Amino acid sequence: MTRTVPADANGDVSAKRPQHRLSLRRSLARLSVRPRSILILSVIPLVAIGFGIWGWQHEWVLGVDSAVYRAGAETLLNGDPLYDANTLPVEPWWALLPFTYPPTAALLFIPLAVVPTQVAWGLLTAVSLLALALCVRIAIGALPKPSTDGPRWWASPARSTIAFFLVFLGLEPVWRTIFLGQINIILMALVMLDILVIGARGSRWGGVLVGVAAAVKLTPIVFLGHLFITGRRMDAVRGLITFIVMQGLMFLIIPHDAARYWTYTLPDTGRIGPVHWAGNQSLNALMNRFTELAPWASKAAMGIGALLAIPAIWLVLRFHRKGQALAAMLVTAFWILLISPISWTHHWVWVAPLVVLLVSRLPKTTPATAWKRWLGTFGVFFVFISCVLLILPNGRNVELHWKVWQNILGSAYIFMPLVLALALAGRWWYLRRKRGAGNDAVGDDAVGDGDKHAEVASGG
Repeated sequence: MTRTVPADANGDVSAKRPQHRLSLRRSLARLSVRPRSILILSVIPLVAIGFGIWGWQHEWVLGVDSAVYRAGAETLLNGDPLYDANTLPVEPWWALLPFTYPPTAALLFIPLAVVPTQVAWGLLTAVSLLALALCVRIAIGALPKPSTDGPRWWASPARSTIAFFLVFLGLEPVWRTIFLGQINIILMALVMLDILVIGARGSRWGGVLVGVAAAVKLTPIVFLGHLFITGRRMDAVRGLITFIVMQGLMFLIIPHDAARYWTYTLPDTGRIGPVHWAGNQSLNALMNRFTELAPWASKAAMGIGALLAIPAIWLVLRFHRKGQALAAMLVTAFWILLISPISWTHHWVWVAPLVVLLVSRLPKTTPATAWKRWLGTFGVFFVFISCVLLILPNGRNVELHWKVWQNILGSAYIFMPLVLALALAGRWWYLRRKRGAGNDAVGDDAVGDGDKHAEVASGG
């Protein structure tokens, strides 16, 4: 299927093309001749591995979630049940959490089971850090071509990747993912690599990585719908087949656990954690906190999420038609975070490519309106670096008694994409109205010229 990129208002198609298309082979070749870049991008992951080894030697508490991942893999290898109890027998004393992921995840986590718990955290952290750099590089590669009169500091992919990578370590979702030993950044990298690189080139492997990500953690399955509505239907089919095959494989390997997960564990959201806790930044959490766990709160959240699907799909299609694949993908990502029953703060790592996108658009404005974009970009960055959720009282049902201002601050992650969408809609409405007024003015000028010509023709 041939994909065309529409021209902009001035007929300039190149303005919509990505500035730097990512080529892994080319990027690695360039990186190989830049020892300083290699040092910067490798030293932090190596430090993480060394920290994990040191922590193992001194029996440190490292990576609660990575400990659960490792325990799930070890439980699978031992032939013990994954979901029959709230904890796994091989978990360390400082973890003791239920394994809530699909059984496929336990299979893919097997490499973690061959090393000690703390070393497993170090390895997973190293991969997450490299995945973060990859996500930044992919986002830069998907950016529209910059304006010629704007700052060029980010025009070098290597330098801007390193700069963003270092800055993003301060984002709460990023450092919490690393601290806990979570896999959110790795899953984000799989989705971005599939949608913006592999599938975007028409590869027959398009959709497979999204299917793998969904098999590990179900929420990425919504990206298959994203592929479908943006015209990449075969990619969506391949992703769905990948997901089904991986789940079917687990029914062959551990039929009891596979059946129990889909019939008992998955519907039990309470197994994951308290839905009203401040760390849950989803519409479901917002409604339950605001209504003090009203019986209808979760259903109301689902209804609101369904209604938000309408503008979300409209935005995805609008960005897609303009050739802005990164923006379209981010709309889907944040809609998923809003509608998911549980969206812990560390799930919001998608703010990293969003900041890359917002920063890239800063030069494309006039001095009179520049402050709006700077304010918006800084506002998004501040929400996720300020740790505002950590300063509010939380735990032991305190969230159910928050005041109005606490509910607003305590749901900052939820409101961020909604405010951005409203600001974007307002801007489009203003520009459309301005263009309409301009067309009316042109029409009035044409009528005036016609009257003058009529006067001349009549000898007036």
